[in-house]
Amino acid sequence: MKKTAVCPGSFDPITAGHLDIISRASKLFDQVVVLISVNAAKHTAFTLEERVALAQKATAHLENVRVESSDGLLVDYLRDLGDCVIVKGLRAVSDFEYEFQMALANKKLYDGAETIFLTTGAENMYLSSSLVKQIAQFGGDISGFVPDCILEEIKNRLVK
Repeated sequence: MKKTAVCPGSFDPITAGHLDIISRASKLFDQVVVLISVNAAKHTAFTLEERVALAQKATAHLENVRVESSDGLLVDYLRDLGDCVIVKGLRAVSDFEYEFQMALANKKLYDGAETIFLTTGAENMYLSSSLVKQIAQFGGDISGFVPDCILEEIKNRLVK
């Protein structure tokens, strides 16, 4: 039986930190789904379609990774997918607090929702999509923060 991991998030845009977690998950699981979600509470810089395209480019070198999108509850996606696990990356204790609450809520909504956490590498502890957007908007160098293959697309969108 193939074991599938789902790495959910808004990925606005996908960062080197996201790619690190996805790459590591791809070594632990037979298949990895990068699930790009719609979050009505967030104002995104990139459309859902653009975020999917950026993630597809960034993960193209990972043979067992595919990118999908969803505008519903994660647990509904998991239920439809079947046997799988949620993989979330953690940067700091504050991430754990929020992600732990989400894991408990997902488990309550769907008993099959198991979550595992991968800690980020020290080089990515500070990195977030919000930080990338803020630096880029002021013309700062984001080349070490996002995958090289999508750097120009991100800069073209975000630089003022």
